[in-house]
Amino acid sequence: MYKFLTTIAAVVSVAASSAASSTAANADPVLDRVLATKTLTVAVGTDWGTMSFLNDKHELDGFDIDVAKDIAEHLGVQVKFVTPGWDVIVAGKWQGRWDMAMGQMTPTKARAEKFEFVTYFYSRSIAVVHKDSKAKKLSDLDGKVVGASAGAVDEQYAKHALAPDWIGAQPVEYQFTPGEVKSYPTPEIMNQDLRLGDGVRLDAIVMTQESFPKMIASGYPFRQLGEPLFAAPAAIAIEHGEKDFSKKIAAAIDSMKDDGMLSEISRKWYEGVDYTSER
Repeated sequence: MYKFLTTIAAVVSVAASSAASSTAANADPVLDRVLATKTLTVAVGTDWGTMSFLNDKHELDGFDIDVAKDIAEHLGVQVKFVTPGWDVIVAGKWQGRWDMAMGQMTPTKARAEKFEFVTYFYSRSIAVVHKDSKAKKLSDLDGKVVGASAGAVDEQYAKHALAPDWIGAQPVEYQFTPGEVKSYPTPEIMNQDLRLGDGVRLDAIVMTQESFPKMIASGYPFRQLGEPLFAAPAAIAIEHGEKDFSKKIAAAIDSMKDDGMLSEISRKWYEGVDYTSER
């Protein structure tokens, strides 16, 4: 009888241990995959301005690229970049095609139903017009055609549909009312439309202030109109439920903040300005 009970106990113990191991292994499949393959797959853009772009060597470059490489180094893995569209990224349900997404996503409550967030940047949005525009103040854009990136908070602002729900958010004051808002799949197409001339296809665009200096340096005939419209935290996006993986990424970002690397990367890409702290 004792031997029989001992055998049962052993079987139960093995089964429980197996179940616990299985649960642990499947608790965070993204982290398991990254550690098993020694590869961090990161979604970025090829035409996201200073965040990520193709340089003269046709290689991915930019602020987000450098940050992602440093995160991979902290994790002890190599980095691999993929370039889905922004609309595909924000839709969620990535199905393992990539592990995290850069792009300085605004961590709204609605998006928090799909994603875990790690804040690494603080973004400001501005209105930009062609240099030949007669607009002198933001209210001059009332009734005009304004462009914005589809799915971005800039688009929500232009459409008067932005309800700031991130931590510390302040009420937004809409400083102009467009007659029409054109949504673009990529910033580059939008920028080229404004480049055609004042009022040809667009009268203005809403975009991030951080990308503006590079555009001017590249020869875009644009100018900022007025002061920034609003500011918001920007985050790395990870699929909802991947808590352990999210903690690993957050720890890497914290380490980069502590040793000054995150600030250094920002200053490198944003004309000496550190956008990685709230102030």
